[in-house]
This record gives sequence, structure tokens and C-alpha cells, in this order.
Amino acid sequence: MTPIRLLAIDIDGTLLNSKFQLSDENRAALGRAHHAGVEIALVTGRRHKFALPIAEQIGVPVLMISSNGAVTRSLAGETFHRDLLPAAVARRLCREMAEFSRHLVVTFDHDERGCLVLESFDNFTGSIFGWIDKNRAFIDCVKPIEDCLTADPIQAMFCGGFAPMRNVQAALHSSEVARELTILRTEYPARDLAIVDIMNRGCSKGTAVARWAANRGIKRTEVMAIGDNHNDREMLEFAGTPVIMGNACEELRANGWHVTCSHDEHGVARAIEQFIG
Repeated sequence: MTPIRLLAIDIDGTLLNSKFQLSDENRAALGRAHHAGVEIALVTGRRHKFALPIAEQIGVPVLMISSNGAVTRSLAGETFHRDLLPAAVARRLCREMAEFSRHLVVTFDHDERGCLVLESFDNFTGSIFGWIDKNRAFIDCVKPIEDCLTADPIQAMFCGGFAPMRNVQAALHSSEVARELTILRTEYPARDLAIVDIMNRGCSKGTAVARWAANRGIKRTEVMAIGDNHNDREMLEFAGTPVIMGNACEELRANGWHVTCSHDEHGVARAIEQFIG
């Protein structure tokens, strides 16, 4: 078996359990991997600031690839790469998808109020409200939302229940601007929550992991990736050792990839034991 030199791990539904906690078993396994010389990258749809507390709990150095591959930074905040969504393209998105603006969040790459922009808090209820509430200090309301686009954002995001997000996806795929975008989705059926992330064309978790591996001289066969959701697909396809969680979506299960235990059964730790030691 080719030794693993880079371990790329999704956060929600993968590293964290259903209570959004990092288990002692997963933390200890990551520590063993680090001490065995394996580089660890957290690869998440979360923005950098929102993922940072998880990274800091691990206790060993990790690389952070956030916003579905748009930003790659160290724990200390040193930026390796950014793949921003051009403001002109984002404005076209807002115009062509104006019918769904109430579901739209725009993210910018800073940590002050206004790094997250939406039209109104009133439009975000149900499962997404917890995320909104935790990020309230960073959110500005701007209507129409395209007026916030005075600089290139990291991404745009539509979020809500499954029914409205199916309509969003259908409208996106028939739009003119879709040719300039990467469209990624994350789904949590038990919470009736779907997220449609809009990235710059070519941006994904897989692209970012490949870029970092090339920078470090790590071969594709020396990369292991662990994920559970649709937005992990490109990362798993790139990795020489792709592993999906026991709680992974059915679409990922159809690829014949290695399956570990669920996120409530320390699946990350079990996968590390199997493939790294």
C-alpha cells in the first residue's frame, strides 16, 4: 500500500459527530497521523473563521481549506491561495436569480461585520437559523443584495428547505451565468436543509487539495480524503484513497469507495487506523 502523506478531511458530518463535537477518539487518531508524518488538511464548506475553532481543538498543526476550496490558509492565517468569485459574475447571478434572492447569502474574505450579507433575517428560518444566529455579529442586510458587490466575494450561497432548493438548482442550471460558475450542493435530509454553493468556475475542494498536494510534492496516490456529502465528491475523486462515512449520502455510496463508520461512531479514527496506522 502506498504510504499516505496528505489526509484531507471534511468537517460537518465527517470529523464532527451529530452534536457538532470533535470526539476524543478522532482527536487522538489525528494526533497519531501527524506524528507519523502525515499532513492534515481540514477541507470544509465553512468559511475560515467559522472553521477555526474546530481546527484549534485538534491540537496539532493543520492546513485549512475553507469555503469549498476557495481559501487555503494556515492556522496562523497565512494565505496560500484564494479563488474568489468575480464581482461582475456575482452581479449577473443576482440579476438572473432575483426570484430567489431571499435565500441568498454572499460571503466576503474578512472577519468584520459585513463579511456575510443577506437581504433580511426574516427569510432564514428552520434548520439554517442556528447558523444565522451564531454568525449574527458578522451579518449585514443589504437590499437589493447585489448592491453589496463592491468587491469580489468568496462565494454566494442559496440555502433553505429541499423543495425551494430544488427550484434554485433547476433555475441555476438553465441560466446563462451558470457557465461561469461551479455549483456545489450539500444536503441534510433529516434537517430538511439544502445548501447550494456558488463558486468561481473550477473552484472545488478537489481543486484546492490537488493544488496543495502539487505545492508539497505529494503524489495523488499519497492522498487520502474522507467525506460524507455531495460537495466532497471532487476531493474524493482526486484522492488515491477515498473514504466515505457510514452516514454518507447515497450518491457517494454508488462509487464503490471505502466506507468507514458513521460520524457518531468515530469513523475518521477508524479510517486512520485502517489506512495510516
